[in-house]
Amino acid sequence: MPSVACLVAFVAVVAGQHGHGHAHSSQHISKHDGHAEEVVFHDKHGHKDVDYHTHPKYEFEYKVEDHHTGDHKTQHEQRDGDVVKGFYSLHEPDGSVRDVHYHGDHHSGFHAEVKHSTHHIVPEHHY
Repeated sequence: MPSVACLVAFVAVVAGQHGHGHAHSSQHISKHDGHAEEVVFHDKHGHKDVDYHTHPKYEFEYKVEDHHTGDHKTQHEQRDGDVVKGFYSLHEPDGSVRDVHYHGDHHSGFHAEVKHSTHHIVPEHHY
């Protein structure tokens, strides 16, 4: 989990440098390591090699809201074995919002459903 600590530290440093107070970010990560199972391989010469495998299981989410830069995004993903399910949403530069729901597994592959919603932007007029 050292990479998670580095990511959290980086986000804290970047947020502290701007000092605008307009940005918000959050993240949550849960990793569930199972018991390691021994996996035995034999190469073409009959040599035995042993490795260890654990059942992959995790869940994470993050969110960024920065009204100063207009950066708005969120993501949530979970994995249990070879099944991955997730969602992400982000505000596009043109004002629309892209929402993507995805899932994937060993049998059916990767599938994503993408939806774009347009928010009408009313320009300000200064008289």
